[in-house]
Amino acid sequence: MRVAFYAPLKPPDHPVPSGDRRMARLLIEAMRAGGHEVELACRFRSREGAGDRQRQRRIAEVGAGLAEGLIRRYRRRPKERRPRAWFTYHLYYKAPDHLGPRIADALGIPYLIAEASHAEKRARGPYAEAHAAAAAAIRRADAAILLNGADAEGLARLLPPQRCHRLLPFLDADRSSAPPRPEARRDIAREFGLPLDEPWILAVAMMRAPDKLASYRLLAAAAQRLLDRPWRMIVVGDGPERPAVEAAFAPMRERVAFAGLRTPEEIARFHAAADLFAWPAVNEAYGMAILEAEAAGLPVVAGRVGGVPEIVADGQSGILVPGGDAETFAAGLERLLRDAALRERLGRGAAQLAAERHGFAAAVARLDRILRQVAR
Repeated sequence: MRVAFYAPLKPPDHPVPSGDRRMARLLIEAMRAGGHEVELACRFRSREGAGDRQRQRRIAEVGAGLAEGLIRRYRRRPKERRPRAWFTYHLYYKAPDHLGPRIADALGIPYLIAEASHAEKRARGPYAEAHAAAAAAIRRADAAILLNGADAEGLARLLPPQRCHRLLPFLDADRSSAPPRPEARRDIAREFGLPLDEPWILAVAMMRAPDKLASYRLLAAAAQRLLDRPWRMIVVGDGPERPAVEAAFAPMRERVAFAGLRTPEEIARFHAAADLFAWPAVNEAYGMAILEAEAAGLPVVAGRVGGVPEIVADGQSGILVPGGDAETFAAGLERLLRDAALRERLGRGAAQLAAERHGFAAAVARLDRILRQVAR
């Protein structure tokens, strides 16, 4: 069937790397693999992050106007070329969906949402109207796909359980292949002047405020507690907060290699060369970079926050520590740095977990069932 896809937070085809955009593209790819035609309906961003009520109202007005324009456009099409379902990815109080419900009602088609969240505490304050708009869209949904189990409690206030469907985060079928570990490690050691006989910690994330920057600062604070042990760190990513990130690592600058933005093929090379992956995951939904590292066979140290425990099995694929605490994060890192056998065991578990629980084929089948169920 033809599906109109919309992401109010971030358009999926924007070139700046993002785990959120990555998941949006994977959802599109999975629906297409299931035989559905998916078109990007609109690139309009509804996000308002400053609590400006006047701007939120203006965004709602623009969204309503765009919805009316799309309705007219779709109605001019032959019936067989109109969308048979509308799919909105990632809506919440800062990025409500002002388009999907209107268009679905006008065309008489099902309205599906994925990775929506709802928190009653936002019903008052500067986001009250945007919160209400997001809640109304969620209530309208014929199907809500939960990629993060932490969202279940909030959505249960708005939707009956039969409209809620779990889908674990997943990876694409054709992931970038990596060179053999000795080759990758040798080349990266030469590029950054890293010693081959010390463990390498890998972190992959954009450098943005507030949450990514908070994670980088916590990672730096944890690493600073381990200067009595041998290790090196490779940081892959860039962004407006790079000076602040580099400042956080300044006390151990000789141990940290900043690799900047890299292609998926290059990141696969870093996966092959590293010994472990580390990310505090401050306010992360789940963390696509974490899942990709596990699929590459890297053991993970991560914060036990949001949906991270659904993709990292503590003691099986990595080590989970309380969120936001540099001391316990350092302790988790130290366990893996001093125990090569544990790294090897958890790395095998990580690859197995990613293959068994987060495969592309299972996601294709699950999305296809949901679409066909609501489009009867």
